[in-house]
Amino acid sequence: MKGRGKKPQGNTMEFKVYQKELELQSRGWIPTFHDVSKEVIEIVQASEIRNGTVCIASHHTTCSVMIQECSHDLDKYDLEYLQHDILDIMKKLVPSYDEEHEYRHPGPVHTQFGRYVNEPGDFTSLNTDGHLRSVFFGRSETMTIKDGVLDGGEFAHVYFVDWDCVRARRRQLNVTVMGTTEDVNDRKWNGGEVINTLRKYTDEEKSYDVHYTLQQKR
Repeated sequence: MKGRGKKPQGNTMEFKVYQKELELQSRGWIPTFHDVSKEVIEIVQASEIRNGTVCIASHHTTCSVMIQECSHDLDKYDLEYLQHDILDIMKKLVPSYDEEHEYRHPGPVHTQFGRYVNEPGDFTSLNTDGHLRSVFFGRSETMTIKDGVLDGGEFAHVYFVDWDCVRARRRQLNVTVMGTTEDVNDRKWNGGEVINTLRKYTDEEKSYDVHYTLQQKR
């Protein structure tokens, strides 16, 4: 067959993948919010990918990735005010594991599995609250890269959240940058037309109804 094995011609862009791992130290006893914005931005810059996406994903099942505004003020727990507000909401949604048998998990088989893999004690399995919170929050986020810049709007920061409070431990965050090193054409959809999603009423829906007059005569 003619052309078989030939490289594609025309406007085909080269696709590139760049991947790094961040090692983080969580403190235990209270959820840890790691602001990794600086590191993610540096990884995007080092990738030399100009247009594409970056996926920020937790290696762990009791951790989440959150993109949110930095609220600057810190409380006595070294949590930003907005972070502590989020933690308060999560405590109402998923109560902290303060008493044994507060949740069904962990059962006896899972507890024994922890011993089999050399966990330091049965207490390390009492992190059901961390597992449930990560389910609600999600373990990854994906952001857009435009012209070599991470597109987070004006105020977005990237946080790695460790919900597991049973002990201080080392954590890993995976950052994968995918895209092209080339420029793209004008990315405006329909020339940048503003899309109005508000409901639009027809003339019939806005027409006069006799009940209006009756209402006014009261």
